[in-house]
Amino acid sequence: ELLVQVCDLLRLRDCHLFGLSVIQNNEHVYMDLAQKLYKYCPKEWKKEASKGIDQFGPPMIIHFRVQYYVENGRLISDRTARYYYYWHLRKQVLHSQCVLREEAYFLLTAFALQADLGDFKRSKHYGKYFEPEAYFPAWVVAKRGREYILKHLPNMHKDQFALTASEAHLKYIKEAVRLDDVAVHYYRLYKASGGEAAGLEVEASLTLGLTTRGIQIFQNLDEEKQLLYDFPWTNVGKLVFVGKKFEILPDGLPSARKLIYYTGCPLRSRHLLQLLSSSHRLYMNLQPVLRQVRRLEENEEKKQYRESYISDTLDLDMEQLEKRSRASGSSAGSAR
Repeated sequence: ELLVQVCDLLRLRDCHLFGLSVIQNNEHVYMDLAQKLYKYCPKEWKKEASKGIDQFGPPMIIHFRVQYYVENGRLISDRTARYYYYWHLRKQVLHSQCVLREEAYFLLTAFALQADLGDFKRSKHYGKYFEPEAYFPAWVVAKRGREYILKHLPNMHKDQFALTASEAHLKYIKEAVRLDDVAVHYYRLYKASGGEAAGLEVEASLTLGLTTRGIQIFQNLDEEKQLLYDFPWTNVGKLVFVGKKFEILPDGLPSARKLIYYTGCPLRSRHLLQLLSSSHRLYMNLQPVLRQVRRLEENEEKKQYRESYISDTLDLDMEQLEKRSRASGSSAGSAR
């Protein structure tokens, strides 16, 4: 009921990609909408309630956010939902660390400026007409400097001329999802049982990444993550959660090759199983639609190419006609 009320308030007709979450140990835990709300209340609330005290502890903060990522904005038919999806990615990009894809952040900012401000106008889009920190990760601003960004972005913004806000949102979504750490949910894993129960939640040695296409397992190295395994959904044969234990059985491999990790507690196991299972179902259900969308985009690109080719040919023909006209004019003058 709470999700329905939030969607009504935001005028969202299609909210199947969004969910409600609470933060537990620095991770977003998405609510099972079939469960009662009190299941996700802070522990302090339950303790105080058992004592019959009306003064509860910290407030319960519920987040409305993207629960399921998709790689193409055209899969979101409701433009309001697409708008909120775009803004979620905008926030994710600010924390992105893809140092080898620095140019992508400039292109993303150009799309975002077109979406937010419309066509570039020299009369009002000059100087500090946008805040780099609102569009770029902090490390890009620190590396390049505000002046560099404010100098070079106007031309890139100008290149997006005539794009509608909706078209700019689509381009932003498509480009943002290509960054490895944007359309991902991260969750801690442990190599040995115990994990959180042993007070090691900050020192988890592994991270599970849930992406648009499958599951990734990372080794945590200081502040960086080293990719160990990348399993597309088509290569995941089976996921098994037993208590704190989490098993991945890659498709086509003997059971002896299964990967075994630990979540730290049965509650996290249940949450991860639900999130991974529903993400896998959504991925499989969207594949036929995604193929249609890709064919549509390919046809549009071919059409644009043909129009561009015809336009270039016409320009060339006009130039030749003008040259001939000038040549004939000069020859007629000499004849007189």
